[in-house]
Amino acid sequence: MNDVLLTARLRLEPQCAAHADEMHAVLGDPAIYAYENDPPPSVAWLRERYARLESRRSPDGLELWLNWVLRLHDGPAIGYVQATVHAGGRADVAYVLASAWWGQGLATEGVHAMAAELHQRHGVRVLHAVLKSANLRSLSLLQRMGFVSATAEEAARAQIDADERLMVRALAD
Repeated sequence: MNDVLLTARLRLEPQCAAHADEMHAVLGDPAIYAYENDPPPSVAWLRERYARLESRRSPDGLELWLNWVLRLHDGPAIGYVQATVHAGGRADVAYVLASAWWGQGLATEGVHAMAAELHQRHGVRVLHAVLKSANLRSLSLLQRMGFVSATAEEAARAQIDADERLMVRALAD
């Protein structure tokens, strides 16, 4: 089964432990962390994490963990897209791109490819994305892709932090 996805400019490769060295360099970009998390502490840590995720399924088997490294076709890795697919046709999605590649539509291209794969192959009908409210660049990307702000009830069910925002997009059949 070939899980590589291709777009006009990108190759989305299923993430595996072998990507750790290259992705550690990508994820070392401090601009990525203006709003989110911290960089991985080491290549070894990242390799171990990616190895645990290679099964593409949660340990209890209830969720699919679908992660792809974004690469400029046969060029360098530039980031990733990921989805946690839940029962009932919902997926939580996220994306990270090294700042050198921001503003070129590459994140949008990668997320669109992932969304199409989730819908066509895994029956996903609704996407959720959580972001820091202050991350206007990410908010703009999601809005351009058709995401809208979740209702207060949806946000409460998702148990997001006070400084976060839940965005939702229904996928057309």
